[in-house]
Amino acid sequence: MKKYFVALTVLAFMAACGGNAEKKDEKAAAPAAEANSLSSNPDYQKGLELIAKSDCLTCHKVSEKLTGPAYKDVAAKYENTEANVAMLAGKVIKGGSGVWGAIPMTPHPLVSEADAKQMVKYVLLLRK
Repeated sequence: MKKYFVALTVLAFMAACGGNAEKKDEKAAAPAAEANSLSSNPDYQKGLELIAKSDCLTCHKVSEKLTGPAYKDVAAKYENTEANVAMLAGKVIKGGSGVWGAIPMTPHPLVSEADAKQMVKYVLLLRK
């Protein structure tokens, strides 16, 4: 009887603690690897730095709409091409309206074209 009890205890322990540990580690590692690859991208780093120094986060958030669209929504809408980077950088500098609703985007004429492009590259890297 003791053998059966010990065997059942060992089996119960194995079932409770077993195979899911590796799957959990794999699931956790995938987003972490993606985040690490983004954070090591120089366009991502420089764009994030420029946005943090600007007033962009007054109207935008990364994952949710505020006054303006979420950066992830912008990234989902526009493919990361040189033409889109140039067009969106122009909107950062000159402002814009009508694409995301009635509220216009404030122009930022003091932002250089190079900095605006770097900010846009950061945003477009958020595309999934």
